[in-house]
Amino acid sequence: MPHTPFLSSEFPQTPPERAGFHIIPVPLERTVSYGGGTRLGPEAILEASQQLEAWDGISSPGSLGIHTHAPIDCSQGLESVFARTEEAVRAALAADAVPVVLGGEHTVSYAPLHALHEAGRIFGVLHFDAHCDLREIYEDDRFSHACVLRRAVEDCALPLVQFGTRDYCREEADFRRQAGITGYDADWLARHGLPEQPLPEDFPKDVYVTFDVDGFDSSLMPATGTPSPGGLFWHQAMAILEVCLAGRRLIGFDVVELAPIQGLHHADFTAAKLVHALMGMAQRSLGR
Repeated sequence: MPHTPFLSSEFPQTPPERAGFHIIPVPLERTVSYGGGTRLGPEAILEASQQLEAWDGISSPGSLGIHTHAPIDCSQGLESVFARTEEAVRAALAADAVPVVLGGEHTVSYAPLHALHEAGRIFGVLHFDAHCDLREIYEDDRFSHACVLRRAVEDCALPLVQFGTRDYCREEADFRRQAGITGYDADWLARHGLPEQPLPEDFPKDVYVTFDVDGFDSSLMPATGTPSPGGLFWHQAMAILEVCLAGRRLIGFDVVELAPIQGLHHADFTAAKLVHALMGMAQRSLGR
C-alpha cells in the first residue's frame, strides 16, 4: 500500500537497519464508540508531517534517520493486528531504534506495550488522555479502546501515571485507586499545577508515552472521536513531558485517536508536531 514517509520533505526514507526511529502506522478502527475516522489518522499525520520543520527548536531528531513502516494491515482481526504490530516493534528494537506507533484507535497501544514487556524491558507508562481507559470490559469487548490500559496493567504489570484525565466512570476510579495508579486529572492540574516530583519514587528510568490526542482540550484538538473541553493545552503538555522525562529515557511512544476532519488542517498538524516533539525528547533523553 503506498504511504507517505514521515517528514520525508526534510529527510529521505532511511533503511530500517540505519534508522533511529521506526514509524509504525496502525490504522485500526474497530471499537470507536462516538465519532469515527481513526483509520484515517495515521496517514493524516504522515501527510501533515511534510509541513514540519526539521529543527524542533532544540534538536533535529530526523538526523538520526527515520524509517516509516508500511501501514499495518488491519483487515484480518485484532489478533493479527497485534501480531503484525508487535513484529514491527521487535524489528525496531533489534535495530536499536525507537518504535513510534501511529493510531488508529487506542487499542493499538497494547501491541507495543506487550512487545516491550515480552522483550524484557523494565519501563513505566505515561498516559495522556481525557479517559482512563481502565474498564474491565466495554460493550462486551475486553479489548475495547476503553480497556487498553487496564489490559496493559493487568497483563504486563506496568507502572502507570495518567495526565489530563477528566471523563471516566466510578469503576475506573476504583480500579485506579486499588491498583495504586497515580492520576493527575485535568481539573486538579488546572487548580494546583504539576508537583515538582510528579512520578512515584520507584518509577522506572525507562519510559513509554501513550498519548491519546483527546487529552488535549477540544478547542485545540476537535478532530478526535470524543473531543472534550477542559483538557491540556500544548505548552502544558510539553512541560509535563519535560518534567517527567528529566533523568529518564523515552524508549518508545504512540500517538492515537486522531480522526481527521476534512479541511481542518490544524488538528492534523498538531498531531504531527506532537509526534515530532516526542521524537526530539526521545533523541535527547537517549543521548543521541
